[in-house]
Amino acid sequence: MRIIFMGTPDFAVASLAALLQAGEEVVAVVTTPDKPAGRGQKMHESAVKQYAIRQGLPVLQPEKLKNSEFIAEIRSYRADLQVVVAFRMLPEVVWNMPPLGTINVHASLLPQYRGAAPINHAIIQGETYTGVTTFLLQHEIDTGNVLFSQRVEIDPQDTAGILHDKLMIAGAEVLLKTVNAIKNDDVCPVSQSQLETVELKTAPKIFKEDCKIIWDKPTDQVYNQIRGLSPYPAAFTLLDEKVLKIFETEKGQPLDKTPGAHVTDGKTFLSFATQDGSLSITSLQLEGKKRMHIDEFLRGYRFD
Repeated sequence: MRIIFMGTPDFAVASLAALLQAGEEVVAVVTTPDKPAGRGQKMHESAVKQYAIRQGLPVLQPEKLKNSEFIAEIRSYRADLQVVVAFRMLPEVVWNMPPLGTINVHASLLPQYRGAAPINHAIIQGETYTGVTTFLLQHEIDTGNVLFSQRVEIDPQDTAGILHDKLMIAGAEVLLKTVNAIKNDDVCPVSQSQLETVELKTAPKIFKEDCKIIWDKPTDQVYNQIRGLSPYPAAFTLLDEKVLKIFETEKGQPLDKTPGAHVTDGKTFLSFATQDGSLSITSLQLEGKKRMHIDEFLRGYRFD
């Protein structure tokens, strides 16, 4: 079965690697164009491109997915199946091209958490589990018929980074299961409308305003927001008029302070008051500085 793989970040690399290690015939890889990044604005290749080149795979990097030259090029590979993992929204002319369709690996248990940031939102909402789903692409984003899914537990201390790695591994496993089932003509697609949901939750793109900490919310909500945005894009507050990104915290007892006010001994702890408790910061990054543990931060910081 000839497969074209489409993806961009590290999350997708695990799935591509799993296909190759299983002996699947990946005939081409589609990823995003190189982009300038970092202080020197040097051109940066996607994680998928870097891996694909090491494996000797042809790499396509279209600026526009409706470009006639790109469409002609992927058609020339005569793929039986296309696999999409963490990529852009495809036009119908692309996803409807292969005879066996185009399957997508999504980092949630669909239909829950459709959208660009399912990992972040699952933690922000305080979920105790999530998962990965493979489904067939159709017109509306993340709404196609479900093929397979796998549940993944969310531990109380898990950050978005930790959950990302759990789902990355699970996604590769479910993808292999799906591809094998398609090869054996052993799939039974299920409409998402048939899957029970009490409340449908979405996972829209995260913007800067979503990252600002509102301290007069309950402790659990602030705690979940911080870990759901860690390590990227990171929740933030202001400390002495400077942006302070917060990556990890521990829940504490209520402080006799207005929500958002902080207390510290200047050596071992820095805590912020919430609506009904407090959060003690354990990992943080002050504007213009590197990320560090609270002990290291307090050794070098002088409060106004």
